[in-house]
Amino acid sequence: MAKPLTDQDKRKQISVRGLAGVENVSDLKTNFNRHLHFTLVKDRNVATKRDYYFALANTVRDHLVGRWIRTQQHYYEKDPKVTRTFGRDSECFGHVEEADDWLRYGNPWEKARPEYMRPVHFYGRVEHTAEGVEWVDTQMVLALPYDTPVPGYRNNIVNTMRLWSAKAPCDFNLKDCDSSPAVLCCPQLAEAPMFYVLQFFEGKELRLKQEYFVVAATLQDIIRRFKASKFGSTEFVRLDLSTMPDKVAIQLNDTHPALAIPELMRLLVDTEKLSWEKAWDIVVRTCAYTNHTVLPEALERWPVDLFRNLLPRHLEIIYEINRRHLERIGKLYPGDFDRLRRMSLIEEGDIKKINMAHLCIVGSHAVNGVARIHSEIIKNTVFKDFYDIDPQKFQNKTNGITPRRWLVMCNPGLAEVIAERIGENYIRDLDQLKKLLDFVDDDAFIRDVAKIKQENKLKFAAHLEEHYKVKINPNSMFDLQVKRIHEYKRQLLNCLHIITLYNRIKKEPNKLWTPRTIMIGGKAAPGYHTAKMIIKLITSIGDIVNNDPVVGDRLKVIFLENYRVTLAEKVIPASDLSEQISTAGTEASGTGNMKFMLNGALTIGTMDGANVEMAEEAGEENMFIFGMRVEDVDALDKKGYDAVSYYNRLPELKQAIDQISGGFFSPAQPGLFKDLVNMLMHHDRFKVFADYEDYIKCQEKVSALYKNPKEWTKKVIRNIAGCGKFSSDRTISQYAREIWGIEPSLEKIAAPDDPRCGRVALKEDTFPCF
Repeated sequence: MAKPLTDQDKRKQISVRGLAGVENVSDLKTNFNRHLHFTLVKDRNVATKRDYYFALANTVRDHLVGRWIRTQQHYYEKDPKVTRTFGRDSECFGHVEEADDWLRYGNPWEKARPEYMRPVHFYGRVEHTAEGVEWVDTQMVLALPYDTPVPGYRNNIVNTMRLWSAKAPCDFNLKDCDSSPAVLCCPQLAEAPMFYVLQFFEGKELRLKQEYFVVAATLQDIIRRFKASKFGSTEFVRLDLSTMPDKVAIQLNDTHPALAIPELMRLLVDTEKLSWEKAWDIVVRTCAYTNHTVLPEALERWPVDLFRNLLPRHLEIIYEINRRHLERIGKLYPGDFDRLRRMSLIEEGDIKKINMAHLCIVGSHAVNGVARIHSEIIKNTVFKDFYDIDPQKFQNKTNGITPRRWLVMCNPGLAEVIAERIGENYIRDLDQLKKLLDFVDDDAFIRDVAKIKQENKLKFAAHLEEHYKVKINPNSMFDLQVKRIHEYKRQLLNCLHIITLYNRIKKEPNKLWTPRTIMIGGKAAPGYHTAKMIIKLITSIGDIVNNDPVVGDRLKVIFLENYRVTLAEKVIPASDLSEQISTAGTEASGTGNMKFMLNGALTIGTMDGANVEMAEEAGEENMFIFGMRVEDVDALDKKGYDAVSYYNRLPELKQAIDQISGGFFSPAQPGLFKDLVNMLMHHDRFKVFADYEDYIKCQEKVSALYKNPKEWTKKVIRNIAGCGKFSSDRTISQYAREIWGIEPSLEKIAAPDDPRCGRVALKEDTFPCF
C-alpha cells in the first residue's frame, strides 16, 4: 500500500505539474492512449517500454505544437534579429567503440521539413567568365532539415533546433558500388542517411565534407529565411542583403564551422552578384568566433590539396581573403616577414595547410574565449598578433550552465530545499542564490542539504549495483572526475593519487581512513591511443584495488562506461568531490565544474579555466586549490621540466610509477603501460609530476574535512551560493548585448489558446522556418 504524500511531496508534484503546463490529467491519459493506438499501432498487451516512451513523447510534443507555431508567428510579426549558432562536437567514442545508431527507431521529437531541402555541392571545377564565377561539374547531396522544439521556461516560447540529414538525389551515380562494402546498393538509395552517402570518403576528407555539409545547408536556409520575412510566405520580400547583419548573427563555435566564412562569401559574390567589398562587409558584421581551446593540435588545419579537390571555389576565396589580409599586415608592419608568416591563413611547409582559426578571426567582428583566464591567454599568446592589430575584436564570455536542467530537473530535492528558504525566483535569476549565505549557520538548512546529498548517493549506489554490478559504500566520499579522456585533463594525476592512497592503506591497514569511492568517466577519441591506455590503466587499477580484502570498502575505483548526459544527471547530484585538475593554462573553461558546484560538490582543482572565477565567487578558502599557476607553468617551461628529478625525490611517486611500469596492475601483461610511463618520465607536456606532491597534500585536507560533516556542508552551501555567475542566462545575455547586438527579452508571449493570440494556423504548409 502506497504511503500518504507528505506536504513536501505534494509541493513537488504541484510544481512539476505547473512546470509542464499540464492542466488536465485525464486529457493527458487520453492523448497518451491515442498515440499508443493510432501513432504506434500498439495496445498494452504488446507495447514495449520504448513504445510507452514514444507515446508519451508524442503527447508532450502535441502540447508544445501550438506554442511552437505561435512563437514562429511572433518572430515573423516582430522581425527580431535572429542568432544562428553552429553546434560544437564535445563527445567522441570511448575505449571500445560501438556504433550508436541513435535514429534506429526514429525520433519522436523531430519533424522533417522536406519543403526546405537544399542542395550541397562537392568537387567539380571553377569557371571564370565575363558574367562571373561558376562552380561546375559538381557532385550533389541533398540536405533535408529536421526541426526539434526547444521550449523556454514558463514563457510560452518554443524555439527551433534545426538539424540536417544527407540524402542522395535520385540520379546519384554509384560508380564503384560493388567494390565499396560501406555503401548499401539498393533501390532505396535515395533515402540513404548521411553515413552511407558520405562513407565513400575516408578520414579527414569525410570530416571536412561533413563540416561543409552543415554549413552550406544552414547558410542557404538563413538567406532564404531572411528574404522571406513574412509568416508562411514563399515569396522573397526583402532583397537588400546589406541589411542582413541587422537581422542575422552567426556564432562560430570553435573552428568546425569556419567554412561559413568562405561559403557565405561564395553565396553573396557568385550567387547574389555582390561586389567583394560589399560581401566581405556583410560577412564580417554577421559572423563572430568563439575559441574553445588553446591546444595547438585542436585548432583545425586542413591540407590545401584536400580543399583543391573537394571545395575548389572555396580555396580560391580563402586565397583572396588571405591576400587582402596580408596586404593589410604588410602596410602595418613593413618588412616584418616573420609576422606575415605567423599571421597568414596559409601555413607553408611540406604540406600546405589552411589555418581555420586564423580564418575565423579575420572573418569575424568579435572573438571570445570562454573563461577570463582563457580569454587573456588567447590575447597574450595564442592569437597575440591578431590582438595587436584588432584589440577591439577580443572579448571574454565565461561559460554557463542552465539551472533548469542542472538543478531543478536533475536534483529536485536540493532545488526544493533552496526554494523553501529563498523562493523559486532563483530558477530564473541564479544570482539570488547569494541569499543562501544567510543560512550558512542554520542547523536545519545544513541538515536538509546533507540529507538530500545522502539520498542522492543512495540512489546512485543502487544504480551502480543494478547496471554495473558493483556494490559501493554510500557513506564513503564520492570522488568524481568525469570529462573527456585527455592528457591535459590529467586523469593520470588522479591515478597516481589512487595508487598512493592504496599503498598507504596497505601500509597502515588499522588506521582510520576516510573511505572513498573514486569514479572516473569519459570518452576517448577513436584514434587517440594514449587516452585509451589511460582508460585501461584506470580499469586495471580498479581490478587490483577493488579485489584486495585488506582495503575492503575503504577505497573503490570505478570507471563509468559510456558517460553521457543521462548518466551525468544521476551522478553529479550524488558527488561529494569534483576533480578539476588540468594543468594551469590548458583548460579553456569547463562546465562540468559548474554543474558539480551547483549540486553541492566541493572542488579540488588547479587555477585553470573557470575554476579561477569559481574560487572568486565562492571564496578560495571554500575550495581545495593546489598546484602551479599559469605563471609557474611558464617559468617551468623556460627552466625546463625534468620529470625524472621528481621521480627521484618523491618516494611515493617513485613507488607508484614503478608499480605501473613493473606490471603490478597488469600481471598478465607486465609491459602493458610502458608507453604511458615513458611519456610521463620523458615527454609529458602537461607536467603531471610537478603537481603531484601538492595534489597529494591537498587530498589529505579533503579527507580531513570530510570527517567533519557540518563544516563540509557549510562549505557546500557557500559554493552553491556562489553559483549565480555561472548561469547560462548570464552568458547568453552577454553574447546578445555585446556580440550579437540584441537586447535580451524576458517577454512572455501569449499562450496559443489565449484570445489575444487570434487563431493559430495549424496547416502544415504554413509552418515557417526559424
